[in-house]
Amino acid sequence: MASPENTDPPFPESPVLPQTFGEDHAIRFRCHRGVSCWNACCSNIDISLTPYDIVRLKQRLDLSSTDFLEQYTVPYEMEKGGIAGVKLKPVEGGTACRFMRPEGCGVYEDRPTACRYYPVALLSMRKEGEATDRDSFALVVEPHCRGHDEPRPISIADYRAEQGLPEYDDSARGWRQLILKKKSSGPTIGSPSKRSLQLFFMTCYDVDRFRAFVASEGFAEIHDVPADELAAVQADDVAALQFGFRFLRQVLFGEASIPLREGNVEERRARVAAQRARLEREAAERVARDEEPEDDDE
Repeated sequence: MASPENTDPPFPESPVLPQTFGEDHAIRFRCHRGVSCWNACCSNIDISLTPYDIVRLKQRLDLSSTDFLEQYTVPYEMEKGGIAGVKLKPVEGGTACRFMRPEGCGVYEDRPTACRYYPVALLSMRKEGEATDRDSFALVVEPHCRGHDEPRPISIADYRAEQGLPEYDDSARGWRQLILKKKSSGPTIGSPSKRSLQLFFMTCYDVDRFRAFVASEGFAEIHDVPADELAAVQADDVAALQFGFRFLRQVLFGEASIPLREGNVEERRARVAAQRARLEREAAERVARDEEPEDDDE
């Protein structure tokens, strides 16, 4: 097999080499203030955030998740008409990261997963017929990056540990599995409704709004969640994320793990159906009135 240095990129101008590796593969890389390209990556960002990234950053900035999303991020479509992702918003009128400082990252201890992984790319895949996803890795080689010239070999496993990635990956695994499941389901699952897309966005990225949703009377009416689990969701952002991933698997894919109050569910469905019928009847009556001919004086 050709070495990474002699392999053409898989797509024009793509910095991701087409080879994939396991955790035991050794790379040569080190980033520090002494390299000539210091801060070059942070000057031109395209950083997607995981739900756990958002939790870490909003806690550091002492913001609600709703305020953090509004002030620091922009949404994007992961696939046309499909579920959304979130990216860091660069500085006003520019491309640099808003957390970049001359000395380096201003939120280094809570920097996003993508920043921690660089120059390694995490590839999560699920083969047909398999219940769980597999992780493999690729190398990102950009012309400006001089970190590859540093004489320090390190395995991907050790690099991940050095960068604090196991905690980040474990906390976002449920989210990645949701995305893989949606993509692997293909057209058989149908186009997601606007409501389901909004539910996915809130649950994955706006953890404080999701927490308020779980605390609502309507949620308690339908879901029979133990009091200690509800308390954990209200007290801890990561617990709220993990509960949210379970909730989405149940709502979007029918993978039941949160008990329902069946009698209340049927009653609520009946109320919703009655309300929908009433709204449709009122709309039909308005249309009928609008179409009635006006009286002719003649």
